Parts: sequence; structure tokens; C-alpha cells
Amino acid sequence: MFINADMPIKAARAELEAAYDLEPSAAAMKDTADIYERVRHIIPEPDWMLHAPYVRAINRLKKEKDAVILAHNYMTPEIFHGVADVSGDSLQLAIEATKVDQQTIVQCGVHFMAETSKILNPEKTVLIPDARAGCSLASSITAADVEALRRQHPGAKVVSYVNTTAEVKAASDICCTSANAVQVVDAQPGDTVIMTPDGYLAQNVARLSRKRVVWWDGACIVHERFTAEEIRAFREDNPGVAVIAHPECRPEVVAEADFTGSTSGMIAWVRRHKPAKVVMVTECSMSDNVAAELPEVEFVRPCNICPHMKRITLENILWSLHSGTEEVAVPEHLIEPARRAVERMIALTA
Repeated sequence: MFINADMPIKAARAELEAAYDLEPSAAAMKDTADIYERVRHIIPEPDWMLHAPYVRAINRLKKEKDAVILAHNYMTPEIFHGVADVSGDSLQLAIEATKVDQQTIVQCGVHFMAETSKILNPEKTVLIPDARAGCSLASSITAADVEALRRQHPGAKVVSYVNTTAEVKAASDICCTSANAVQVVDAQPGDTVIMTPDGYLAQNVARLSRKRVVWWDGACIVHERFTAEEIRAFREDNPGVAVIAHPECRPEVVAEADFTGSTSGMIAWVRRHKPAKVVMVTECSMSDNVAAELPEVEFVRPCNICPHMKRITLENILWSLHSGTEEVAVPEHLIEPARRAVERMIALTA
């Protein structure tokens, strides 16, 4: 839960406890039994007893508040399976954000995702349960850095990952995600394309693209920690394991993998191939979320956790819906140019 001077955490918890029945109970377990069936083999029953009152309260309250919950694949299972209306990777969430009918969007992910929803829905209220949920990639670059790259490479189009702030999107020609990065880069005019801010994603794209790709040297704090030696150790310790990696990983890690793709691409690969044993070289919670759906697959969990994603909890989702905080604002002068960059990506992908 976000702590601020206006509402300290103890006072916020007291307000929630007064407004909702948050004590573990047989009634809450009964009311959420259908949801628990989906996660029974990855969330122990005593843990679900603690989650159930919050899941019940959130699912009731979002209907009262005309709200929709968008959740990234890195959310924990009790959020991903328990309260999310729409789940997916950055591309899926960006597309779905343009389709929602509800007046309020609660973004369960990091701040740039909430900004993207606001850019695409400036007339709607967009909430993020904890405004401190940032991103190492988004904080690694500014609009001034983008302009410096343009000066170094005159005429080159700027393709910026959606993992960027609104001001960087506004300074870019088009956005991309890990799912469509090669397609977006190849569609740009000219021989040279600038990619920001993930240097590893850009290097992995450069291996597959027809373009000369230059990049900003940013990195994801989750994916940059994986090494090729670690992947080889997974294989040695788990004979026959399938290794699938996110393209934000180092090129030498990607070279060791059996498949590389976005979070949704990785999920689709596991659904399609159903390997006996798999390691998903990405953030921990995604393996848990897919394991709930595919109990026949054994997941070897490398467990690099994103501390920013883990700021989002059932408690602060409930508080966000209850109190209408934290509301995400994007400066008006950034909305149109940032939206153009995102919409160009969506149109190209479609």
C-alpha cells in the first residue's frame, strides 16, 4: 500500500477493515471457491484463506465503481487469476486499454503501463495501486537523450520500447514491444533505426532485422541478471528441460534458449508444446501463473523477482478502488505525440 502524508498505512488499513469484511472466513472461501480451483495446486489453502476476503471485496467493488483491472503477466497468481479482467504482455494490455468500456482502469503493473493506458484513454480515470512501481528501463532514458541520439544519427527513425515514460514516447516515432520489435524496426524507412531504451532487446532484434540498429544502453534489472552459464547449469541439473527466454536477456542467454519471445509468446509456446519440464527465463511470477493452467508441465523456476511489480498487492488494489488513488496523470502536451507513437505500433501490428 502506498504510504503518504495524507493517509498513513495504519489509517488506510483501519479504513479498509471498517468498510469490508477482510477476516479469513469460510464464507470468503466459499465465495471465491471457483477462482481457487484454478490456483489450488500453486497457492496453499492457508494462503488462499488470507487472499480470499480481498479477492471477494475487489471483485465486488470494481463492479460498483465501473472499473476494469488490467494485469501484466508478472503479477502474482492471486492477482493474475483472482481479480484481473484482462491479463497479458505490454502489447496486449496496450491494445485492450483502447477497448475497455469502464470509466476507471486499475493498472496492475508498473507506472509506464498506467501512463500508456492514460495516453490511450485520456478521458478515463487510470489508477495504479502503488505509484512507486517504476521500471529500470523507463528511468534509464529521457526525451533529451532521444534527441541526442537523433543528432548522432540524422534521419534515423526512433523506435522506443513501451517500457518508457510518456515524454520518451512523445519524442519517438513509434513504439514497439518485445512481441513486435522486429516487425516494427523492419517497417521503418531508411537503413538505420534507433532503438531505445533496452540495449539487449535491440541487439537481439539486430540479429533478425534487415536494418542497421543502434541503441541506447539500458537494461531490465530482472533479465540482465541471467547468464549463459546459468542457463547451461539449468540444463545440466534438469536433463531434457526446455529453455525459453525473454528478448530483454543478454544475446548470449538468448543463444542458449530453445525459444525466445515476449511474455505472451512464451506462454503460447508452453501451451502449444507442453514440455515435460521447462524453465521460463523471465520474472518469477509468470511461471506460477502458467503453472496454474498447465499442471502437467513441471516448471523450473530461476526466480529473478521484479521489485517494482511486487509493489502491487491485493491490499493496495482494494485501497486504490476504495479511495480512488493513485490517479495517473500525463501532461496534456505529451498525450497526442505519445499516443501517435503507440497507435502507430498497434496499427502496424494489427
